[in-house]
Amino acid sequence: MEIIRFAELKPEPWRNGGGVTRELASHPKAASAQDGAWDWRVSIADVGSAGDFSTFPGMERVITVIDGELLLLTVDGEEHPLEKYRPFRFSGEAASASALPTGDIRDLNVIARAGEFKGYTSIIELSKKRAHPVFEGQLAVLLAGKASVSPGADPTETEEPAETEEPSDGSDGETAAPTAEPVELARYDAVVGSDTRSPEILGRGFIAVISIDRVEHAHS
Repeated sequence: MEIIRFAELKPEPWRNGGGVTRELASHPKAASAQDGAWDWRVSIADVGSAGDFSTFPGMERVITVIDGELLLLTVDGEEHPLEKYRPFRFSGEAASASALPTGDIRDLNVIARAGEFKGYTSIIELSKKRAHPVFEGQLAVLLAGKASVSPGADPTETEEPAETEEPSDGSDGETAAPTAEPVELARYDAVVGSDTRSPEILGRGFIAVISIDRVEHAHS
């Protein structure tokens, strides 16, 4: 079970100097966050002043305000008011600029190479009774509230009696054993999905579930 701790991510300045970004994940991992060599990237950006966004030729973007109230995004001359937790898709090639009528915001960015990958962002309210699984090709980010994550059941194992679901004491062991206590998540921590013992999130609050799908090409 893999957890990306937001507090451990290094802030990187935007290519145009207009803000700061922390990269949660990218593919391929060896590609620099600055040179656009990756095919997709998931990141969280702090926007503290109005101005132009960096362009990403050949890419498609999905942006979601996750802290703050409103981002006014102008894309190729057309203004779009982006409210909190409402994902918005646009071309990475477009000339885009932001205004901040209600103050600083933080946003979640999913950028994928057009025609090769497709990125999706869904905002989901958590439940304390029904765990939310995170599957292969997904990343779940805690946006607000309190939550913990546990490795799901192994489908190859026989059913064992359910253990009590006591919250953990925040121990730092990030790779959980099959009988491990749930691991507490801090705000903006991300859980990497898997189809083997798919991680399950329980709590109160909201998560963003990011899915990256490879585009299938029709053969003539």
